[in-house]
Amino acid sequence: MDGNKQRIVVKVGTSTLTHDSGTIDLRSMDHLARTLSDLRGIGHEIILVTSAAITVGTARLGLSQRPTELRMKQAAAAVGQCRIMHIYDKLFSEYNRSVAQILLTGDDVEEADRAEHLENTFLSLLEMGVIPIVNENDSVSSAEIETGKHKVLGDNDTLSAIVARLCHADLLILLSDIDGLYDADPRTHPQAKLLHRVEELTPEILEMAGGAGSWRGTGGMATKLSAARIAMEAGCDMVITNGARMEDLYGIVAGEDIGTRFLARKEERA
Repeated sequence: MDGNKQRIVVKVGTSTLTHDSGTIDLRSMDHLARTLSDLRGIGHEIILVTSAAITVGTARLGLSQRPTELRMKQAAAAVGQCRIMHIYDKLFSEYNRSVAQILLTGDDVEEADRAEHLENTFLSLLEMGVIPIVNENDSVSSAEIETGKHKVLGDNDTLSAIVARLCHADLLILLSDIDGLYDADPRTHPQAKLLHRVEELTPEILEMAGGAGSWRGTGGMATKLSAARIAMEAGCDMVITNGARMEDLYGIVAGEDIGTRFLARKEERA
């Protein structure tokens, strides 16, 4: 690719895509589609990793709360994924962009032959200017939603980093409900400072990770630092930023100090 053009994986969390009630935040999704479509128009290659299938399915089915039984979670995921893709397709079409759905399980990225075919699919879509939209296939994969334990994918922070590695991305951006990594919990330490650049995942950095995220999502800072390790080792920078400010994506792609940027080693980028 042109030196000024980048292959970018953007992961958007459930808290960015939905309201507190669990219904889809259409304004946020439209802003995301418009911004990513514009970045594609500039010449960057875009892959979107999306969350929220179970949450959206729960709301769509009129359930009073997120299911606890595995089969009901998977049913909600099937309904929610259909709903999310319908809206993405409609919104991206408004900005003259074509999208494709890719649902993954751990086996798809663990087995060499399947991973190779998957990589070729991604590259073919990107060559044609299509924006792949990726999610874990919760309707058939139960590693996370059944046990809460992370097998291969487990959460979409990890999934997005694996996709970035598989596609040889230059940049991974995690859109969340937080501004980035702080040197202390900003909720309990008002003087906490946002770290704009991290060059190494030291024990001190890892200790800054708190617990899980909001009730609508599964990822906390610990999963984001795990994703950072995968991305950095693959030679891909990673940025954590707040999805409420979608326009910040332009500055992040330009290399500005927005959110927290985890810098890959230079020699690993070659």
